[in-house]
Amino acid sequence: MTVNTADLAARLAKAVADRTAIDQLSGEFGELDLATGYAVQRELRTAAGPLVGWKLGLTSRAKQAQVGVSDPIYGFLAGANALDLGAPLDTGNLIQPRCEPEIVFMLGRDLAGPHVTAADVIAASAGVAVGIEVIDSRYRDYRFTMADVVADNTSAGRFVVGAPVPPAGIDLRLVGVVLERNGEVVATASGAASLGHPAAAVAWLVRRLAADGEGLHAGEIVFSGGLTAAAPVTAGDVVVASIDRLGTVELGCR
Repeated sequence: MTVNTADLAARLAKAVADRTAIDQLSGEFGELDLATGYAVQRELRTAAGPLVGWKLGLTSRAKQAQVGVSDPIYGFLAGANALDLGAPLDTGNLIQPRCEPEIVFMLGRDLAGPHVTAADVIAASAGVAVGIEVIDSRYRDYRFTMADVVADNTSAGRFVVGAPVPPAGIDLRLVGVVLERNGEVVATASGAASLGHPAAAVAWLVRRLAADGEGLHAGEIVFSGGLTAAAPVTAGDVVVASIDRLGTVELGCR
């Protein structure tokens, strides 16, 4: 059966609009591979409106273990999915939301090329911040292959970013990370959970984008990957992500 990437993108877009989970695409299209997954994601990106940056997925061992896959993947951040600080998350607009803490890089200048390093990322960053990513897989029970989740824009849902601080003098490998839900600690980690250094995760993204003739641009943000397993949320929950030296972000759910 021939894979039509536009049709698969339309299925995922309909799942978002209907707020209804669907079966993984690979169950029907056994030939769905990673390259096809990214082709479907590009269809979604074209239709998404203004973009504000990128997101990395599966950069932590905890996250990889949770979903049963390995190796990093990436997706895009649509401006329409950004939440203001203090604004609530409307869980009714999502299917099966989960929250995870991330270190967010804010680019001060363009960054591209096949040989970019973590040091280059830090030098190009105007600031780093605490972020909460709200993931929301369109597949039932978060069951998917690598190709499936890439096609689904790495389960992108909503996101909120705290106030940035200069990265100079902060060893992002060693910062402590705490995720709380309703006043209880549900997960802890360090910045090293993201490929050993969150800037290394962003450098991986730049090198991967270079293969497609793309790169990062000044003013964009990059969510460098979930640092803990993601915590499911429902209406009434309050999630707090705290990262040493970067600050705290609180997200209420309704």
